[in-house]
Amino acid sequence: MKRRSFLGSTLTTTAGAVFPFPAFAGDAERRVEQAHTEIWRRFIDPYGIMVDFADLNGKVNLPTPEECREGKPNALGWFQPIENGAMFNGMYMDAAVNRWWHTKSADDAAKARKLMEGLLLLNSISDVKGFVGRGVSTDGKSHYPMGSNDQTMPWFFGLWRYLDAGPVTEEERKRIVAKLVETAEVIRDLGWQMPAEPPFSKRGTFAGFSFESAPRMLFVAKLMGQLTKDAKWELFYRRALDESGAPDNMSRRAICERGMVFTYAKTHNWTSCTTVCALRGLWEMETDPTIKEVYAKGLRASAKLAAESLPFAQQFDSKDPSVFSQDWRKAMMPLWKPQQTEVEAQKLADAQVKEFLKISPRRNKETAFVREPTAAAWIVTLCPDEAVLKHHADAIYRVIAQYDYSQVYYSTFFWVEGAWWRLKDLK
Repeated sequence: MKRRSFLGSTLTTTAGAVFPFPAFAGDAERRVEQAHTEIWRRFIDPYGIMVDFADLNGKVNLPTPEECREGKPNALGWFQPIENGAMFNGMYMDAAVNRWWHTKSADDAAKARKLMEGLLLLNSISDVKGFVGRGVSTDGKSHYPMGSNDQTMPWFFGLWRYLDAGPVTEEERKRIVAKLVETAEVIRDLGWQMPAEPPFSKRGTFAGFSFESAPRMLFVAKLMGQLTKDAKWELFYRRALDESGAPDNMSRRAICERGMVFTYAKTHNWTSCTTVCALRGLWEMETDPTIKEVYAKGLRASAKLAAESLPFAQQFDSKDPSVFSQDWRKAMMPLWKPQQTEVEAQKLADAQVKEFLKISPRRNKETAFVREPTAAAWIVTLCPDEAVLKHHADAIYRVIAQYDYSQVYYSTFFWVEGAWWRLKDLK
């Protein structure tokens, strides 16, 4: 597949059309380089894994190995700095590989490789086969016992992207393919549920008939068919595509064609993009024109919904005096108690974040006005229709240009790099 589908293929173009230079593109170009610098200065740990937050000097208040083992602040690992390593690394790989394609620099190849090794590490830190961790403590191994479907889907996506278009060596290819196949087979054998460590057993699923699950299952099945050349995976994929079920009696094909929907919050681009990237991957891998158009329609619909969140960026002021604190222990640990079930862990985490926000109100500002619009920008650029990208290009450049990334405490602006490099190929 390589670069022809990753960067170059589009569905609709206008022959001879000239793409005008958008008003904010110059500012965006300067800011995206600043974003890249800040990500690698402050948010990539020594093991090649992106952390959630750090202070302006790059100091990270990591959980200790003992805290990870004891489920502190909670067994889900929510709201501390190693919450989303697999999720963020996997999606950021899209930007890292695309940047390397443009620069062909050894430094950019090394960065993509470091992210890849971080992803592989997160799949090797547990004795539970198929487990994908969120991040690691100071010892490079200790971790929380539960991952999730939101962590595992980008893990697959990031490694596939590196295989498909990155600076992959043959030795790396063998290692990556072996891990992808092993993990997919474990998840399939668990009824498409994500394995977790005792006492939690499993957490999250690719099964079911929702936008959160349907494209993810199809992506993994399609990918396994390509990697293993085993016809059983393609047969499963074709059958799963037209299966339907509750709650809406929609087939997975129809769910993909409908595209992104928001279900548990008014907007949640930042988690939904972990499924939109599965749609993009399906569009790239599919060769049947009819099915390919199903995914294209879903990507167009997803882009349309995501574009509604782009203006949120204008509500953020990098000089906002709201206090940031990364002292999650002070805020959350007074509520801690042992947890034996996922429900107990989530109930605890939900209570803890309310206390965290009391000492770090800056968190809400960045999640609403940085995380949402930057994730939305990447979603729009995952659409393979050039007309859609050109329509929204100036709004996306405006999002990228909005922030002083040296003054942002959470890493959840990394999507701007992915959006920038995808727009870079517009003619």
